[in-house]
Amino acid sequence: MKGRTAVACLVVVAACGGAVAVQDSGGAGGASAVAANATAVGSGGTASTTASATTTTTTTSTSTSTSTSTSTSTSTTGAGGMTIGLACFQPTPASAPQPGALVDAGDCPTMKAGPNTIPVGNGTRDVLIAVPKDLQPSETVPVVFLWHWLGGSAQGFLDKADVQTAVDHYRFVAVSMVAKGDVPQGLKWPFMQAGTPVVGVSDARVQEEYGYFDKALACAAKTFPVNRHCVSSLGVSAGALWTQVLASGRGKFLASFLSLSGGEGQFFVRPWQPSARAMPAMVLWGGPNDACANLFNFQTLSKSLEGKLGAQNHFLVECVHNCMHSVPPFEPLPSSPTQFGALWEFALDHPDWLPEGASPWQKNGPPAGYPSWCAIGAGKATIRTGACPNPPGC
Repeated sequence: MKGRTAVACLVVVAACGGAVAVQDSGGAGGASAVAANATAVGSGGTASTTASATTTTTTTSTSTSTSTSTSTSTSTTGAGGMTIGLACFQPTPASAPQPGALVDAGDCPTMKAGPNTIPVGNGTRDVLIAVPKDLQPSETVPVVFLWHWLGGSAQGFLDKADVQTAVDHYRFVAVSMVAKGDVPQGLKWPFMQAGTPVVGVSDARVQEEYGYFDKALACAAKTFPVNRHCVSSLGVSAGALWTQVLASGRGKFLASFLSLSGGEGQFFVRPWQPSARAMPAMVLWGGPNDACANLFNFQTLSKSLEGKLGAQNHFLVECVHNCMHSVPPFEPLPSSPTQFGALWEFALDHPDWLPEGASPWQKNGPPAGYPSWCAIGAGKATIRTGACPNPPGC
C-alpha cells in the first residue's frame, strides 16, 4: 500500500498477555481549532496550522490507493521535529460538527503527566497521561485513548511503547486507561455479553465504563488544550474488543478508532451497535490463526466487525499480517521515529469533520511506506508473507 508523504506516528501493540512489544497491549475548555504559529499543508492539500514551527520544505509525491494521483504539498517541521501533513492539524472548518457535550468537569483535578485519580460515579478511577514536553497554551493537540491487552497494564503500555517519545515528537496527549480489576476471569474490560456463563458482564457495568471514558475526556479537556475534533481510541486484543464497544456507544466523542486483534459479535463478545456517526476505523488482525486461549479467533471477530462497519458506511482500512496473535510486524514509515507510525498516522489524519464514509486517503493515498498488507476496504488486504519477528502469545 504505497502513498503520499505524510507524518508518521507511533502506536503500540502487544500480545494478549504474552510477549509484549507493541500490540494489545493528539485547551482548557476543549478548544477545537489548531493554534496558529505556522502554516502547513494537510493531507488533502489544504493549509493547516500548528504550533512552534521552524522549518519549511516542499515535497512532491505520486500516490496510489483506491485511486492514483500526483500531488504537491508544503510541509512544516514542528517543535518535535515531525513533518506536519495530517488532517487533524488543519484549521477546523465552519461546517465541522459540534462535539458531544462533555460531562461536568468541575470536580476534576488539575491533570498532570503520569498517574492521575479522577472521580467516576460514586468512586474514583485512575488514568496515566503522557503530555508533550513544553506544551504551549497556543497549541491544540489531539488525544488518543489507549486500552491495554489482557496481560498488560496502563504503565506497561506507556513503557514498552515509549509513548513519551512519541508524544513529544508528534504533539498529542495520550491517556492510558487503567483496568478496574472487577471483570470476571481477569478479562480486564467489560466487552462480554450479559448472561454469558462465567464471563458475562452486565449492561450496567458497560455504562460504568462509558462513564469512566467520559470523565477522563472531560478532565483532560479541562487541563490540556485538547482538539475535541481529533479524539481517537486504540485497543489491542482485550482492549480492542472493548474499543469497538466504546466506539459503538461514544461515536459523538470519537473521530476514529483502531482495533488490533479485536472484533465483535462472536464468542459471546458484545455486538457492534450503530454508532452516532460513521467514523473511520482500522481493523487489523494476524491472519486465520490469530487466536487467544482457544476462546477468541480474531479473524472471525474482525471480519464480523468489518461487516457491521460496512453496513453503516464507515471508512475502513484493513490490515492482515501473518504472525498470529503477535506484535504486528510494521516497518517504520519514512518520517516515523518508531516502528508503529502507520497506526498513529491513521488516527491523526481522520478528524470528525470528514463526511461520513470519507477519508483524505481515498484521494491522496495512505502515507508513503504504508504496509503492503493493508488496504482500503473490507476484504481488500492481501495477507503478509515472510518471517515473523516475534512469537505469538496470549
